Amino acid sequence: MTKSFTLLSKIDTKVIFIFVFFFTVYINNAQKIEIVKYLPKIKVTDIKNDRKDIWVTSEGDGIFKYSYKNKKWQNFSTNNKKIKQDFFHCIETSYRYIWAGSTNGLYTYDKKRKKWNRKGFSKGGQFGNWIRSLEYDKKKRTLWIGRFRNLSKYDLRKKKYYSYDLTIKKNEKTNSIKSLYLDGDSLLWIGTEAGLYKFNKKGNISKKRGLSFYDSKKNYFLNEGDQVSITNILTEQNSIWFGTDEFVTPENPNFNIGGLYKFDRGIDWTKQIGNGIYDFEVVGNNIWVASYQFDIKNKKQIPMGITLVNRLTMETFKLEDNEIPVIINSLHFDGTYMWLGTNDGVRRIDLTNEIVPNFIK
Repeated sequence: MTKSFTLLSKIDTKVIFIFVFFFTVYINNAQKIEIVKYLPKIKVTDIKNDRKDIWVTSEGDGIFKYSYKNKKWQNFSTNNKKIKQDFFHCIETSYRYIWAGSTNGLYTYDKKRKKWNRKGFSKGGQFGNWIRSLEYDKKKRTLWIGRFRNLSKYDLRKKKYYSYDLTIKKNEKTNSIKSLYLDGDSLLWIGTEAGLYKFNKKGNISKKRGLSFYDSKKNYFLNEGDQVSITNILTEQNSIWFGTDEFVTPENPNFNIGGLYKFDRGIDWTKQIGNGIYDFEVVGNNIWVASYQFDIKNKKQIPMGITLVNRLTMETFKLEDNEIPVIINSLHFDGTYMWLGTNDGVRRIDLTNEIVPNFIK
């Protein structure tokens, strides 16, 4: 009886050990994030897709295109003489054209002709040619162009450019555009270094009709900061998310108070992350946020990697992986993959297994 029990115990222990071993392997593999690295040592500034290709801008190495079909990269730079500029800040796509914002004007790529052309802007001086944000209105066939000085619009039907000075109370930062976002069919949000514009496209922007301005006064952005610099904007049906810069000094510790803010389109504001925001992207119930903390003593940004924010519970989760750098300049979700633009190339994260989007319960 004792021998039988001892033998049975050994068998049970062995079975349990095997079960635990394979269960552990299964769990570890199930939660493993699939990350692919591209374009090492390239400082990436922006990423977009046009359904066929991924388009990437860089600081110093031109523009890159990745083909979903061929799984190959193509470079447009001064090195291969395919474009006459290497420093780009942003990119936007359409069926026919690709637009890239540089430090020296707007570059347009005609897919049919396979050629880049540059557009310079006379107003605004040298800084007027620094393009920092682009937003394409497909229905109106209009490209909105956010410049360091002035907002511009390109009408594809008329093939004509229009420029607008949005300066309020002689504050040039209210005319320094950082972000653009189309909200449905009627609204365009315009983020500047000193506040936010809401433009109703039925109005006349040149005469500032249909244009409203909001800063950190009157409870907007929770009255935080002397000024508010808008880095990114995303909208939902009942709310709007804003990312802002963080920049403070010992002399002015309340200048730009960074954060991820949520506005209910009525009167209520909430704040989820209290740091400067490089970029953010919505995937399902989660918001992927690339943030930084501003070192007031050394006057520099300290990158903080990726944080996931659950839109329903407002819980946060720090995404940590050795393959993900702490410096994330841009985020782009193409429906399958999350693309991260870093100072060391691109990281592509496969979200098809839904492990990452559901970290936050």
